[in-house]
Amino acid sequence: MKTLRHLLAILLLPGMVTVVVPLWIVRSIGTLRVGWGLPAPASLLPSILGCVLIGFGLLLMYRTISLFAGFGEGTLAPWDPPRRLVVRGVYRRVRNPMLSGVFFVLLGEATLLGSPPVFVWFLVAFALNAVYIPLVEEPDLSQRFGEEYLVYKRNVPRWVPRLRPWTQEPGPRP
Repeated sequence: MKTLRHLLAILLLPGMVTVVVPLWIVRSIGTLRVGWGLPAPASLLPSILGCVLIGFGLLLMYRTISLFAGFGEGTLAPWDPPRRLVVRGVYRRVRNPMLSGVFFVLLGEATLLGSPPVFVWFLVAFALNAVYIPLVEEPDLSQRFGEEYLVYKRNVPRWVPRLRPWTQEPGPRP
């Protein structure tokens, strides 16, 4: 049951954004320029860069999902969120590593495929999340986790990772 919850959340959220929509864009518009029309061997560079971006994005997504499942006791889906605030692993550097992973995958796909429409989809996805996160997700997290989340929010940036992982200062001792 737990695995099914995670698979459903993955398929409906990052799966739609990183697989279904880009596939639909490429099939509908048909603009592919793998290698960007560069002469060989330079045409390999966009393909290699795209694969690296996709691989890094998938790694971030995997790490995030693992933390949500193992420590957070929930999924990445808003209808089945983590029951515990996750402030470990990649979450010690950036508050939204799942979205960062999604954005890396989209940039990688646009780069690999040489597809300006997929790049536009990346921009749309980023803009939607840039509005959704501060207006909906962060107030919900503040309400669910209270001061613990507010301290975390003050110390860990939303998008650009910290160079050094944040370590929460222990509270005052009685």
